[in-house]
Amino acid sequence: MEEEKRVSLKVEEGSQGLRLDQFIIGHLGLAVSRSRIQQLIDEKEVTVNQRPAKAHYKTKKGDSVMVVIPAPKSPQALPEDIPLDIVFEDEDILVINKPKDMVIHPACGNYSHTLVNALLHYGCKLSTISGPTRPGIVHRLDKDTSGLMVVAKNDLAHQNLARQFQKHTVQRKYIAIVKGKVEHDEGVIDYPLARHPQHRQQFTVSYLKSKEALTKYKVLKRYKDVTLLELMPHTGRTHQLRVHLKFLGHSILGDTRYGKANDFERMALHAVELGFYHPRSGDFVSFKLDIPKSFSGYLDRMQ
Repeated sequence: MEEEKRVSLKVEEGSQGLRLDQFIIGHLGLAVSRSRIQQLIDEKEVTVNQRPAKAHYKTKKGDSVMVVIPAPKSPQALPEDIPLDIVFEDEDILVINKPKDMVIHPACGNYSHTLVNALLHYGCKLSTISGPTRPGIVHRLDKDTSGLMVVAKNDLAHQNLARQFQKHTVQRKYIAIVKGKVEHDEGVIDYPLARHPQHRQQFTVSYLKSKEALTKYKVLKRYKDVTLLELMPHTGRTHQLRVHLKFLGHSILGDTRYGKANDFERMALHAVELGFYHPRSGDFVSFKLDIPKSFSGYLDRMQ
């Protein structure tokens, strides 16, 4: 059984003035995820000079930082017999076609029927870097978004893939059906995103306390009242595509959070293509899906 880990760090001159969470990430690399480090800080498992500190604490030369990583508790996620649509599998990775309405991992309000529950039942080895409730999870898709995801089966693969996502070298393409006729055949949406000041579960375009967000788009076909778009996110911000399209005045059909109710049965956003460098061979691999039947059937009726 895995035991508690303790990591002692000293702040040298070149590292002073950093946020505490950034300092720890810089020294532990991808061995522990950013969200896991922030969770440890919140749980007072990180001390500075033997005192608990906040994530935004600015490090000073000579500070002694102790990071305690508790032994994993019994996983909250339990195996569930949920079918997986596996596109590719080898000793390092799984590439799956995630269905709509599936949450990625257990969290408040969703402790079952998640992708993690399905992966645990499938029975393959999974990376441990993201913690016991997120085995194998390197990146996410929204619950209502379907399509391609890569899952890591060991920690080396996880670290390699996480680095590629961090450097924005992973190639992702989505298709979306959006409201109205998009004017330009292609373009770039380059607007930073921040959490919405009133609706904390949403994000919005903002230049205050925001993060860079860049999306390229291409019109595949215009219909009577809607447009079929190809979307290529350069960054991977939460709800990025949904917020960017809302800002353009072309909300994704079926997106009740950032748009209005309409007659489409689901959110019309599908991760259709995923390409990355294989974590073991280094070869670039790419996977592609067909347009969902619900999309093509709807568009046929819009001719």
